[in-house]
Amino acid sequence: MPTLKIDGREINVEKGRTIIQVCEQLGIEVPRYCYHPGLHVVGSCRMCMVEVEKMPKLQIACNTPVADGMVVWTQTDKVKEARRSVLEFLLLNHPLDCPVCDRAGECELQNYYMAHAQHNSRLRENKIKKRKAFPIGPHVVLDQERCVLCSRCIRFTDEISKTGELGIFNRGTWSEVDIYPGRQLDNKYSGNVVDICPVGALLDRDFRYQMSVWYLKEAYSVCPGCSMGCNIRIHYNTTRPHKAQGRRIMRLKPRFNEFVNKYWMCDEGRYNYKWNDLERLPFPMTHEQDGMKKSSWSIILPLVADQIKKTVEQYGANSVGIVPSPQMTNEELYLVRKLFFEHLKIPFLHFYIPPKPNATEDNFLIKKDKNPNSRGAELILPEQKGLTVDAIFDLAKSGQLKLLYVFHTNLVEHFGSEAVREALNHINTVVYQGTNESEFLPFCTYVLAAATYAEKTGTFTNFQGRVQRITPAVNPMGDSRPSLEILSDLAKLLALEIPSSTAQDVFADLAGNIPQFSGMNYTNIGFTGKLIQENAAAAAD
Repeated sequence: MPTLKIDGREINVEKGRTIIQVCEQLGIEVPRYCYHPGLHVVGSCRMCMVEVEKMPKLQIACNTPVADGMVVWTQTDKVKEARRSVLEFLLLNHPLDCPVCDRAGECELQNYYMAHAQHNSRLRENKIKKRKAFPIGPHVVLDQERCVLCSRCIRFTDEISKTGELGIFNRGTWSEVDIYPGRQLDNKYSGNVVDICPVGALLDRDFRYQMSVWYLKEAYSVCPGCSMGCNIRIHYNTTRPHKAQGRRIMRLKPRFNEFVNKYWMCDEGRYNYKWNDLERLPFPMTHEQDGMKKSSWSIILPLVADQIKKTVEQYGANSVGIVPSPQMTNEELYLVRKLFFEHLKIPFLHFYIPPKPNATEDNFLIKKDKNPNSRGAELILPEQKGLTVDAIFDLAKSGQLKLLYVFHTNLVEHFGSEAVREALNHINTVVYQGTNESEFLPFCTYVLAAATYAEKTGTFTNFQGRVQRITPAVNPMGDSRPSLEILSDLAKLLALEIPSSTAQDVFADLAGNIPQFSGMNYTNIGFTGKLIQENAAAAAD
């Protein structure tokens, strides 16, 4: 293992690592434009130059492997002058768009100018003009004047999405990034080029001009769009909704996880977030003769509990059907199991609905199963024996079921209104617990308004068996509540004592009773997750 010194600090590192990688390990910032840890190294921007003793000139940190006995300096006068010179060249023709640029506040050209340059421009000629903001795909806008030719976007489309829509055209000062003729940047991962662009050259059409980034706050979560469980950062604002048509969540960004999605996320997950604010169920409702009417939790939960209790007493536990959802957290599914299967002895808990025929999938991040917690549902709920929600429908049609409790599943979307109407004809009571308005609501007796994934704490288990945490970004909409709280209150009304309604305490109980989760807690799960297979192997030892 080579031993080297960087800025006077000695460290042993693995052979083959580069100077910039070791600097990151030590927490030493080295500015860069072209370098990105998820892409091939090109070493073209020259911003990362450092001084290495016994070498005649400055070296680029991104492509210089470390060697035993190497001594590196990142803050000498020679290094600082090189960085200032590079920035002066980059800013020669750069437009003064900062007041109207969406990258303002998170732009590396701004940041590095303030940290390494702060020079006055010596250019007296007119700046070179290039094409201003124009769409190059359904999600991305390109501003060629702001581009610093780092080539990150080009390498992304060549190496990651493997679609190759972008290239550098022309020569010298007229060089510019552009789309190939007859092409569009419309691959399934196009939004990532905006994330990795260090300046304001590539902008997100969905977020453009919506809000300055310094108004945004951040929460760590997991994308609920499919069973991959990509790690995300939710950027939100609750103090200026009037500036964004009432939206609280402004955008989703990928969060690095070496074991799941690395630095990336798909467009399908990235742009499917507005349902957190639009067409929500803001309060519980009951079905009356003239339609759905607003209710309160103190009224509706005792009614639901009473209906469940009476149905079980009069017709038996086999007269109740439960449709949990793999959109629910592990903690919520565990309370469903405790309440309905273990306490009330209801045998019919079927969550599986086959994926839609047009559901997309690839060999990278997109999975055909569009639920974040199908694996968790398989592990936590009682054995399904291959039964799907269709089995619940068959029981309903036969007249056996008298009460149906549906969680976070729009049955009309999956089975059609006629099939739902036929199945529910013989059912006396239908309870729906969900987040958004849907065609299924007119079939429901009671509607319990639930919080979305962005409004609650919990865990999902992805298709690999990796248990990952979600944290709330915003408060539940209106009078809606996290499903965990609703189930906890319902359990108490049905005389089932539970230790706590907090997600962390419920997970502790889950880990003590479901073998695959044994030994897990929120601390050792962390924000990169923990595999159930690893945990099971450790428990066996």
